[in-house]
Parts: sequence; C-alpha cells; structure tokens
Amino acid sequence: MPVSERSSEAGLNIGRVAARSGVSAKLIRHYESIGLIRKPGRNDSGYRLYNDNDVHTLRFIKRARGLGFSLEKIKHLLGLWQNRRRASQDVKRLAAAHLKELEQKIAEMQSMATTLNHLINHCHGDGRPDCPILADLAGESSDAACH
Repeated sequence: MPVSERSSEAGLNIGRVAARSGVSAKLIRHYESIGLIRKPGRNDSGYRLYNDNDVHTLRFIKRARGLGFSLEKIKHLLGLWQNRRRASQDVKRLAAAHLKELEQKIAEMQSMATTLNHLINHCHGDGRPDCPILADLAGESSDAACH
C-alpha cells in the first residue's frame, strides 16, 4: 500500500481522515487555514499526519455545521467542548441563541413561501405577457392576475 494511503504509528493521512470523519480533504485544509483545527505534523514525505482526536474534532465540526452553526460559533463551541471546566449553561445559552436565529429564518422563509404561493396562484401561466409575479418583483401592483 502506498505511503499516502496507509496510516502509520505517527498518524493518519488526510484521505483516511476525510473518509473517517466524513469531511472532505479540501474542507479539512480550509479548517486548518482558518485555525478551526490544529495544523498537523508532517511525515518525511511531506504528507499531513492526523490522529484520532483530529477525526473526532472533525466529526464534531461536521455535526455542528449540520445544525447550521456558523464557523465562528463552531470555534466557540469547540473551545467549550475542549474546556472540561466550562459551565453547561454557556453551551445552552449559545445553542438557545442559535435556535432563536433559526426560528426567525424559518418564519421569514414561511412568509416568502406564502407570498410566492399567492403570486403563483394568481398567474394564469398562459401565453399572455401580463403576470402578477413580475409585477410584484418590479414593485407594481400584484392584484392584477395574468389575463
């Protein structure tokens, strides 16, 4: 097996870490560049060498991203996760604030969907040029249906 594909006692290569964590090699390198994860050591051939803790951290990041946390908030969450003296109330406060932001975004999207649904239902969608969808986007009266 080529050196670039096997893990050694010193660590795991980026491909293996990507496979184990579910995070692409490109994203792993990005996370390194912004300081979200540590810069790994390198072997004699210059390949990055990671360990199981790095895999665990990447899984944490992936899960947090899946819940919609920003990279900035993930950095904060990682700090809390790695600090065994942290108070759970700090984590709860951060998660609650994020939930409130998500609920606001959901309400905004529901409002957009309601408006768009109304416009679609008032457009005949035939060969005629008049259309309330375009009229609304242009800031004109959207009360006129496609005739």
